[in-house]
Amino acid sequence: MSDAMNASRTDAELAAHLADVAGKLLLQVRASGALSAKALGNAGDATANQFLCHAIREQRPDDGLLSEEERDNAARLSKSRVWIIDPVDGTREYGEQRSDWAVHVGLSIDGVPTTGAVALPDLDLVLRTDSLIEITTAPPRLRMVVSRTRPAKEAVFVAEELGAELIPMGSAGAKAMAIVRGEADIYLHTGGQYEWDSCAPAAVAAAHGLHVSRVDGSPLLYNQQDVYMPDLLICRKDHAQTVLDILRQG
Repeated sequence: MSDAMNASRTDAELAAHLADVAGKLLLQVRASGALSAKALGNAGDATANQFLCHAIREQRPDDGLLSEEERDNAARLSKSRVWIIDPVDGTREYGEQRSDWAVHVGLSIDGVPTTGAVALPDLDLVLRTDSLIEITTAPPRLRMVVSRTRPAKEAVFVAEELGAELIPMGSAGAKAMAIVRGEADIYLHTGGQYEWDSCAPAAVAAAHGLHVSRVDGSPLLYNQQDVYMPDLLICRKDHAQTVLDILRQG
């Protein structure tokens, strides 16, 4: 890609392009057949991270950068614009050759997840903040995505109160995009994450008109000194208050 082409890309176009290219690189690494399981996950993380970090630093040199796979640089805290990336969200799923993993490229502006893209490479999809898809109507019985290995007790409690179906799924990005894509209705997580786990998914979900918050209803804030994020809720806006009320009562 030429410098002129990159210079003309909006932030959203750049995020989507980089997420897409990183996803294709990851598929190539996996298809090589030279690595398996944990080694494949490690190689994928390193490959995608190198590409994304070099590309962002070249294309947006004045912005901050936070990546799961890089040593944190406190200089980002003085920046208004900070790119927050997860080169492979769901490394375990990627290494196991499952499809429920993602690539996150998000941009936080003054702490708000403003712009971003989430690539689902095995599905050949990139969900983005500047190209919206229609959110389908919820079915009579709601569906909640939860961890396939350790569903949070709060999510199980809410599901029981709502009579909702639990859908086990891998990465945070895959779960959040399941709401955007109409495959599920509520993503409630209380097991602890980090900023890179949710910045791009939160930006994409919010752009699609979904409710995005902490489980107490407060906003998600990014580019913090402590990048740990205890919980989040992503769902249709007409379900949000019901879920928040159940959590308060529980």
